[in-house]
Amino acid sequence: MEIENKFGYIATLLGDKARAIMLWSLLDGKAYTATELSICANISRQSTSNHLAKLLEAQLLIVEKQGRHRYYRLANARVAQVIESMASLIPDAQIKSIITKPKSQSITYARTCYDHLAGELGVKITDALVKQKIIEPIYNKYIVSALGVKWFSNLDINIDELKLKKRSFAHKCLDWTERRHHLAGSLGTALLEYMICNDWIRKKKNSRAVLVTSLGTKELNDRLKLF
Repeated sequence: MEIENKFGYIATLLGDKARAIMLWSLLDGKAYTATELSICANISRQSTSNHLAKLLEAQLLIVEKQGRHRYYRLANARVAQVIESMASLIPDAQIKSIITKPKSQSITYARTCYDHLAGELGVKITDALVKQKIIEPIYNKYIVSALGVKWFSNLDINIDELKLKKRSFAHKCLDWTERRHHLAGSLGTALLEYMICNDWIRKKKNSRAVLVTSLGTKELNDRLKLF
């Protein structure tokens, strides 16, 4: 029963509304102070400290100190993947009612999912990479073809170096709005970083939503026939 008890404890942590909101807020990949997280969850500073202590103990969060301040962030990409994937359990009818609202359209079209691209755009890019045989889906992950190694090399993304990182190289991440997979892992991170650094996309302030620039539209169309 040990594994069941430990799983039950984690499920209890994630099932609390305040903690769930704080974890969801941290999906943008940034680090937040306890005060900022208390505002997100609409609870007192003392309650926030108690919740954060439990999340730290369970190794779902890490904390970094800078001067007098303490900044909290998700412990790793694996935690982010679980949180994002849990949203796919929301019934289809409820999802549709959410994504059809005007204020939700930007984040459902293109957003960051911790450290990689998600939303309709993230799924379309992944589909295009598969269609052009740049990557190939194998079970719950992706492998990069010989053609793909050259394609990513043209973006200054070194596949061999990424495979040496102590994390998943390229795996499927279930998109909670599209109900299909997008590219995650170190490869997904490298691709997002390249697009941001080269002004293909731009992050929106105080939001996980991203904007596709005119340059990004041209490059994605030229390289992947996306639009």
